[in-house]
Amino acid sequence: QAQLVESGGGLVPAGGSLRVSCAASGLTFSNYVMGWFRQAPGKEREFVAAWSGGSTYYGDSVKGRFTISRDNNKNTVYLHMSSLKPEDTAVYYCAARSSISGSLYNAYNYRYWGQGTQVTVSS
Repeated sequence: QAQLVESGGGLVPAGGSLRVSCAASGLTFSNYVMGWFRQAPGKEREFVAAWSGGSTYYGDSVKGRFTISRDNNKNTVYLHMSSLKPEDTAVYYCAARSSISGSLYNAYNYRYWGQGTQVTVSS
């Protein structure tokens, strides 16, 4: 059974940086597109970043501030966040998809999800 476990969330002041991690198990990690999404209270789940076939993709609100990376040897994907803003406050989820059909920006196209890690940016 595939499992994704996020870690590294926390409280950070505006303008600060944070790295969250997602460790995967029970799947052939290198075969999966890995993505990050976030969800703030009362809002829909939002695409943040994805790594697919050596290319990276970002949501408009995080471009230039966030970086996704992955280590296939450690079965881990990372999200490096910098210049954080209070509006970045959310639960951050990692997700995995094996299919190449459907938009990678759409949460419905991801098969496996982690439990989420809270990131809070104070103003």
